[in-house]
Amino acid sequence: MLQRLAALLLMSASFMMPAHAQQQPQTDLPRTQLSVGLYKIDAQIAQTPLQREIGLMFRKEMPQAEGMIFVFEQPATQCFWMRNTILPLTAAFVADDGRIVNLVDMQPMTENSHCSLEPVRYVLEMNQGWFAKKNIKKGAKLGGELFAAGKR
Repeated sequence: MLQRLAALLLMSASFMMPAHAQQQPQTDLPRTQLSVGLYKIDAQIAQTPLQREIGLMFRKEMPQAEGMIFVFEQPATQCFWMRNTILPLTAAFVADDGRIVNLVDMQPMTENSHCSLEPVRYVLEMNQGWFAKKNIKKGAKLGGELFAAGKR
């Protein structure tokens, strides 16, 4: 009886562990299509607190035209770090109208804080160097359904 209770407790504790404790990448998030200039981006959408917390942690690779867009409830100064994130990334801090406020290269497996220069609701993470290779800079505008409300 005691063994059965211990096994049940252990099993239920594993269900209560946060997803990041399981060290698995999240690859099944909803997706949206974004554009910037002539370029298309297939972006996973991280919109719940847990999805945003895990982000791209534990991912070993990501196709060049893919990224993850973090959606917050309201504009604020957003700060990101790279704990448990293996891939070198560039974060684009994005205003409601799709304008890139600033771009920051982030080094893997660090806890350095990288913040938006003004309040934003969106942060798009891409493989490091993607924006630079495409000559996309601060002030460029992202397009897509997420930014439709900001264009009205």
